[in-house]
Amino acid sequence: MSEKRFVPQVVAVGSTNLAKVEAVRRALSAAWPDARIVPVAVSSGVAEMPMSDEEGRRGARERALAARRALDADLGIGLEGAVSDGPAGMVLNNWVTVVARDGRMGHATAGSVQLPEMIARELRRGAELGPLMDRITGLSDTKEHDGAAGYLTRGIVPRALTFQVGVGLALAPFLRPELYGTEATEPEES
Repeated sequence: MSEKRFVPQVVAVGSTNLAKVEAVRRALSAAWPDARIVPVAVSSGVAEMPMSDEEGRRGARERALAARRALDADLGIGLEGAVSDGPAGMVLNNWVTVVARDGRMGHATAGSVQLPEMIARELRRGAELGPLMDRITGLSDTKEHDGAAGYLTRGIVPRALTFQVGVGLALAPFLRPELYGTEATEPEES
């Protein structure tokens, strides 16, 4: 019996952010080079600056679901940056959810980085990380490019790379469905 592999034709990305879209392009080019990647602006359903891991996970999930529905795509991918505060300080995490037309999902996080206390203090006061990084760096739209991680690591780990790792990890249930107990199927016809 020959195994049918899941091969999405259209993949909706729940953001038009350049770094997020580039992350998806890089990850999907390795898995499904012929898939058409379509960015779409959708709501995350969470705060502009998610302040917990739970809020970050929820934002990624909502973006994935909304993007898939908006374009009736085979896959929807949601990416959401969030911070979480703990005894060791504030950490920036990147959350990713991938959802298929049949409801199967993959979830991951990647690219955690501890934030300097001066940045954490501003975020606790209600600042959003993107504009804050613009002010610190003197650049504009840093979240569209290297982001906080890229700036803090002097470009070694730019934002697109952290999200690319998350996208790759969230694709695992679709790339190895036999290990996740899910059927590998072709997308439904519209």
